[in-house]
Amino acid sequence: MTRFWLVRHGPTHQKTFTGWRDVPADLTDTAALDRLSSYLPDQALLVSSDLQRSVHTADAIGDGRTRLAHRKTLREFDFGMWDGLHHTEVAERDPVLSRQFWEQPGTLSPPNGESWNAVTKRVTASLTQLAHRHKTKDIVVVGHMGMIMTMIAQCGGTPYEAMGHKIDNLSVTDVHFTLRGWRIGTINHVA
Repeated sequence: MTRFWLVRHGPTHQKTFTGWRDVPADLTDTAALDRLSSYLPDQALLVSSDLQRSVHTADAIGDGRTRLAHRKTLREFDFGMWDGLHHTEVAERDPVLSRQFWEQPGTLSPPNGESWNAVTKRVTASLTQLAHRHKTKDIVVVGHMGMIMTMIAQCGGTPYEAMGHKIDNLSVTDVHFTLRGWRIGTINHVA
């Protein structure tokens, strides 16, 4: 069994869709970062998405953990033409699609963006590869809310149900890769 500790990056304070736009995280709450690092296993491997909000959060909780190369495959949803727009602007621009995208996650995608199914396939393949390469290890993965939600759904339930979970910044959701597939542990633990 490989246990993954999925950490959502530090807050960005963005009020718009933020997918592949490379915005920084606010990592000034050092007490929260210290609590998070203390909660995570000391001997875990550490990997992050290649976007700076995840890379810098991983740097802040590294504490001597073995660092693996950043992975583009662990990025947030690519929101395409919606990235950088406020939800009201998206609803005005694409009223039907913007509602269906959240209510019927699956094959629908924002203009020039990614669907739920595409993100699930990308993230699951990346974590499965890590599990096979590092069997029986604990692996801390610093990434994004969408990445975490897709893995919650991989462990059971529907994408729509997974999107109902709150995923706080600097929270931990743990999932396990076993011989029988993916299992969920704790969702949205805040240290």
